[in-house]
Amino acid sequence: MKESRELKLKSTVTNTFLKTVSAFANYNSGKIIFGVDDTGKITGLKNIEELCLDLENKINDNINPKPDFKFIKDNKKNIITLIVEEGMNKPYLYKGKAYKRNDTSTVEVDKIELNRLTLLGLNQYYDELKARNQDLEFKILKKELEEKLSLKSFSKDVLKTLNLYDDKNGYNNAAELFADENSFSGIDIAKFGKNIDEILDRNLFVNISIISQYQKSLKVFSRYYKYEQISGSERIEKEIIPEKAFREAIANALIHRTWDVNSNIRISMYEDKIEVASPGGLPVGISKKEYLHGQISQLRNPVLGNIFFRLKYIEMFGTGIRRINESYRDFAIKPNFEIFENSIKITLPIIETKLFLTTDEKTIMNILEKGNILSSGEILEMTEFKKDKLNRLLKSLIQKNYIAVTGKGRGTKYFKR
Repeated sequence: MKESRELKLKSTVTNTFLKTVSAFANYNSGKIIFGVDDTGKITGLKNIEELCLDLENKINDNINPKPDFKFIKDNKKNIITLIVEEGMNKPYLYKGKAYKRNDTSTVEVDKIELNRLTLLGLNQYYDELKARNQDLEFKILKKELEEKLSLKSFSKDVLKTLNLYDDKNGYNNAAELFADENSFSGIDIAKFGKNIDEILDRNLFVNISIISQYQKSLKVFSRYYKYEQISGSERIEKEIIPEKAFREAIANALIHRTWDVNSNIRISMYEDKIEVASPGGLPVGISKKEYLHGQISQLRNPVLGNIFFRLKYIEMFGTGIRRINESYRDFAIKPNFEIFENSIKITLPIIETKLFLTTDEKTIMNILEKGNILSSGEILEMTEFKKDKLNRLLKSLIQKNYIAVTGKGRGTKYFKR
């Protein structure tokens, strides 16, 4: 037993546990075990019945609003487990402050994060809030709607349908982001030479429509990572990096980033890769595993996401990461995803080596398509392989870095990278 983001160990009862109660109620639930020290050693407690009543009173008197919690008492080991559920009425405050878990520690959230919690408690999103600038023009959005949706007339009613405008509040932040000019940050692209000290090109797309940001970024990509190859009388367009993957990475960054911070999406272009780093970690309620496997779609900016979907910049909510991986399906080298507390970075390597698989290996790879996460037993039922042969094939695919493993023992499962 050791501490984690979801588990706090305390050998004694002190008021500091209330900060962790606030953190669990604000983010992703968790439990606190009293009577166990931070090494995992059981120290036990005296009078656990009275302590439970004391803990309950402390929570009720000090956490506002009251969180959802329960106790599990172990009279043999003399320990108390306090389980705190993530609540709907965020933020949950202790002495007027909100807290979150940072690995194994509990820290106070900053003003921006507190504002985000407050919006979540009100079931609102930043892109839905009233825009400061109400003098907006939409020539670029109008053109895209005409081309993509065959829109014949553009009016306030269209903006209302897209949830960009309402009669009470006027334009929202999403509307300003789609406007021809705005006050928001954007995309910063740097093309490097042999090393980071050699900058060959720099493009800064800020204070303009996110449609323009998206389209201009694609033009820079085409300049450096696409070329034409002459084959006989034909010109064949080639890609050094899959354009499909880059499109998904940029669209993902624009609709999932935090727009309440003055920071640009950074695109670093190298000879062997592209790195796309976007401000903001994972949205509340999504784990790293769920993000990487596209199991849940939790939009940080639902209005932006809906319009990107309508304009066909994205095909389905929550499938961006899987589609990036899919674009590298036939190549040995794979994209990489790094998740930090306040940012996410996607690395797209250049495609050089084709994926070489035996017929049997292809059978397993096809089974693991579309984000399937399966045990060896489940894979065995879908093939005619014997158990020993399947284990050899799985081991080979892991060594080739084509599939990965999650879980241990009987819980071991396999998925496509």
